[in-house]
Amino acid sequence: MKKVAIENSLQNVKAYLQEKGYTVDSLENNKQNINSFDAIIVSGQDSNVLGMEDTFTKGSIISAQGLTPENIYNELENKLK
Repeated sequence: MKKVAIENSLQNVKAYLQEKGYTVDSLENNKQNINSFDAIIVSGQDSNVLGMEDTFTKGSIISAQGLTPENIYNELENKLK
């Protein structure tokens, strides 16, 4: 099962991804464990959401700005093949 971290402001996306079988956790509560996620979904409102500009992660980072939950799901499916 794919594991995703998501900003708390994206509850509609969280619910949609959980329905699709993803394990979804809060990004804000998991900043120390960021590398344990396959992908990170941010709202796109804050360019420095992880608290440091040079954060490195093994997972894909997806900006939800302007995207529907369906669009985000499709991006995840493409990036996490």
